[in-house]
Amino acid sequence: MILKNGTIFTEDGFQEGSIGVVEGTFVNAGSAEGEVLDVTGKYVLPGLIDVHGHGNSGYDFSTCDENGLRTMATYLAENGITSFAPASMTVSYDSLKKAYGNALALHKNRKEKEAKVVGINMEGPFFSYGKRGAQNPEYLKLPDFEVFQDLYDSCEGLIKIADVAPELEGAMDFIKKASELCTVSVAHTEAGYDLALEAFAAGATHVTHLFNGMNGIHHRNPGVQLAALEKEQVFAELICDGIHIHPAVIRMVFQLFAGRVVMISDALSCCGMEDGEYDLGELRVTLRGLTATLDDGTLAGSVTNLFGMMKNVISYGIPAEEAIRSCTINPAKQLKMESEIGSIKEGKRADFIICDKDWNLEAVYIEGQKVR
Repeated sequence: MILKNGTIFTEDGFQEGSIGVVEGTFVNAGSAEGEVLDVTGKYVLPGLIDVHGHGNSGYDFSTCDENGLRTMATYLAENGITSFAPASMTVSYDSLKKAYGNALALHKNRKEKEAKVVGINMEGPFFSYGKRGAQNPEYLKLPDFEVFQDLYDSCEGLIKIADVAPELEGAMDFIKKASELCTVSVAHTEAGYDLALEAFAAGATHVTHLFNGMNGIHHRNPGVQLAALEKEQVFAELICDGIHIHPAVIRMVFQLFAGRVVMISDALSCCGMEDGEYDLGELRVTLRGLTATLDDGTLAGSVTNLFGMMKNVISYGIPAEEAIRSCTINPAKQLKMESEIGSIKEGKRADFIICDKDWNLEAVYIEGQKVR
């Protein structure tokens, strides 16, 4: 296949030109043959990568069966997300093990039309009670590396991000050990600036949904946010549905964390669904419009998929190049998969999407095969 005359997003930004695909891999256009796709006037972007989404289409990763996860994967592919690392909730150990087994099954055997499972985001149970958000308090635990190791081994190392509140007893030791196996993220925490710096020194290189699930910034208590800002190796997740974070704050984060933003959906089972009641890791959420809350009114995750969030960010005035990077190469780096996915480059997997100049999604390809 040859895509010709497109506005192609490369690691160096937008370039007018052509790219080839051979056996599911990007190659120089001159090395390809077969179908020629004229993409004049279109954007050709890398497939989006969501490293933090809990569900969609009525299914929650932590509680659904394998078929439910496959339905989630199909929805994602339809919406331009070609790779994902489903995020688990704070649920029982048995539920986690079952969910991770489902993820491993999809990772090993992706079916046509499904997005690829490229990892697992272990969000919980090692969180602060005070900043638990929509996490189930019944299953909160102190950091336990042996539990993590057992789950990691059970899914053959598919856990790519592990989340922890650094103020908990044993957290620093956990960070040191777990960071040798995967990316460790500071999350659902009451930690202040100094403790966050200690966590980053121990090996954490990621912050889960910046501003959500942590204390705010105060001029005498700068918090996790500014500790992360000062450490160039730390990437910050951002929910960009316009509800969890004000657009002005989103603009600020993209400016301050230039090149280090990882846009996430934090999508719930009610993503893509009508108003009503839905499951969230054994809790219940109520969807009204674009807002999902627990019974006590606590704001839960989002109901906007990653492609929709990318469009939001561009509409907020963020340069398109930065918005796209935050959904492609940046998450690939945090999964430690930037040599395989995340950009349109010769030798990488041919996951890409085609949009018109108004950012409307027109086509989705995974490994060079059209899925939409």
